[in-house]
Amino acid sequence: MNPASVPPPAAIEERGPRDFDLAAVVADGKPLVIRGLVRDWPIVKLARQSDTAFAQRLAELDNGADVTTLLIAPDAEGIIGYTSDLGEFNYQHFKVPITLGLQRLAGYSQRAHAPGLVIQSVPIRECLPGLLSDHKLPFLDPSIEPRLWMGNRTVTPTHFDSQRNIACVVCGTRRFTLFPPDQLPNLYVGPLDYAPTGAAISMARLDRPDDPRYPRLKLALATALAAELDEGDAIYIPPLWWHHVESCEQLNALVNYWWNPVDVPGYVSGHARAALYHCLLAFRALPAAERAAWRNLLDYYVFGDDDPVAHIPEQRRGVLGPLTAETVEKLKQGARSNL
Repeated sequence: MNPASVPPPAAIEERGPRDFDLAAVVADGKPLVIRGLVRDWPIVKLARQSDTAFAQRLAELDNGADVTTLLIAPDAEGIIGYTSDLGEFNYQHFKVPITLGLQRLAGYSQRAHAPGLVIQSVPIRECLPGLLSDHKLPFLDPSIEPRLWMGNRTVTPTHFDSQRNIACVVCGTRRFTLFPPDQLPNLYVGPLDYAPTGAAISMARLDRPDDPRYPRLKLALATALAAELDEGDAIYIPPLWWHHVESCEQLNALVNYWWNPVDVPGYVSGHARAALYHCLLAFRALPAAERAAWRNLLDYYVFGDDDPVAHIPEQRRGVLGPLTAETVEKLKQGARSNL
């Protein structure tokens, strides 16, 4: 990035494990780096010894299950994305066991112009179940399943998740660059329904702030927060915060935990994403005056701070009442019956 074009990102706030309180951090709604959170995990201790020790342990625990693997052409510089005309994704998709992926990574580490390889969002229970017993975050509900991300020097472009996320670096180094949710207009996000690995990504490269196709990118970069995480460090990323993740070594691995911001039976994070598609279908083609009227309605019932049911007896508030398992089911039925 040209330092004359934009200021360097501000540092993400940091704390140590003893100063970390999950409930307070979630309530704060901002990202946080937790230095050394998983430094005592056995697999992290091996990674701090050497890449070889780390890889050998994973190979020992590998149950042979095939896992999602992306192979990125060398000319793409390790960046997961599209071909130049957006006609295709710029990677090949494979299913291979963890051990074979590690072997290929070892081979690529000896090449000057190697392909990028990423093992992507694999539930650990499916491929390395032996890791689960002694690699836990005790402050999370045991039902929250960890996932593995592993590869060489690659970049996941700026994107967001609709769930809360704690990501723990267990091998190598990763650089995170984050943007607040309100920077969406300045990030030039690509297609919602044709996105690499399923998450809509920014089309603008952060290391090219002067690209004339994306003039507002500098506005986003002026709000950026960044941190470099080493083995044993972790980061909390709130829902809808945009994040760009760069893996900096020949072998990098991360374990992350996603969980829903609403702890109600029957609620899933996919409801929010589905609502976005429903809104595009329902409102985008309406005349401006009607869109404005619907925006007012949504602000009142969904996004506003005013209480829209204070004047309604509690027993008659129905789907406008507290979100419970019963209310979730009524909302689902109402959504279906109004289609």
